[in-house]
Amino acid sequence: MTNRPTPRETSRFTARRRSLLGAAGAAVLGALGTTAVARPADAHPVSRKRRKKMKFSVVATGLQFPEGPVALPNGDVLVVEVIAGNLTRISPDGTKTVVAEVGGGPNGAAIGPDGRVYIANNGGLNAFPVGGYVFAGGIPADYTGGSIQAVDLETGAVETIYTECDGQQLRGPNDLVFDEHGGLYFTDYGKSDGVTADRGRLYYALPDGSAITQIAGGMEGPNGIGLSPDGSRLYVSETYTARVWWWGVTGPGQIKGGQSLGGSGNGNFLYTASDYTNFDSLGIDAAGNVCVASLLTHGISVVSPEGDLVEFLDIDTDGDPGITNICWGGPGQRTAYVTASSTGKLLKLDWPRRGLRLPFADRVSGR
Repeated sequence: MTNRPTPRETSRFTARRRSLLGAAGAAVLGALGTTAVARPADAHPVSRKRRKKMKFSVVATGLQFPEGPVALPNGDVLVVEVIAGNLTRISPDGTKTVVAEVGGGPNGAAIGPDGRVYIANNGGLNAFPVGGYVFAGGIPADYTGGSIQAVDLETGAVETIYTECDGQQLRGPNDLVFDEHGGLYFTDYGKSDGVTADRGRLYYALPDGSAITQIAGGMEGPNGIGLSPDGSRLYVSETYTARVWWWGVTGPGQIKGGQSLGGSGNGNFLYTASDYTNFDSLGIDAAGNVCVASLLTHGISVVSPEGDLVEFLDIDTDGDPGITNICWGGPGQRTAYVTASSTGKLLKLDWPRRGLRLPFADRVSGR
């Protein structure tokens, strides 16, 4: 027989957990990295009509701050482990295999036109274990800079493609997406030592290492990035502002914003949360909705191309405040894979809508 806590004991535990999460928030905010500060996980003000509790299964545990999920054609899923510095393959039964040790802080991943896995590497983050959760941020002692890397899934060979643009060091590449032309857009979140902080940037590059261009700057922590189904819009989420911005795509690596006065990176404003939360990475579904991983409130905010909140999908696994990313796979792209970073899990969910099939998803080396 299990002794259940009294209502008073439950109340004390809840208050203590919230206090610990608040302490974690202060620690991570002080070191300002690429993940969340923390706050009570049940405080999202989304109306009940738009909030949906999601059922899920746990595919894998014991991951060291997983991010950047990529669903492979054979049913496996790739994740990067930000703290461990690995690219890891996870089979449907949860078996984990390290594909490559890429070092630094691998933060985002995508299949490129040559079948290799391209990685946005932030150069490394410190781990902050607090109250049973892990957060990541700051600048580690061995940090030398960020990079864009490519990994051959068959051999595990790692190639560093970019470390700078026009002589300017890449500081903290965070996430990336390929367009149908084979070029990649990526965010550079930057770094902070708790006193000073970089302004974030957006880049466009060719995967063969022949060209890289900064296409936007002056941003506040650009994190997730994605393209609309027809490729006409580029979306970016900012972490601490909890805002989503968009630009019109007028050609490969050419974007146009400016409709919102003072928009971050000259972007057009799309959406912000109605209460304090943080946004992490994002995915685009087949209907063009922007599905943003919402930190602290553990879930996914589904935002229409018009900037309306379609619904908030609540994903609660042990109160993990670090829901960081999403991708889709399976028949009809109806299976979502979500990273719960602060408890080191990969989750699997039946999704209410089809996910967007990304370019080059089938061009996988070493399946």
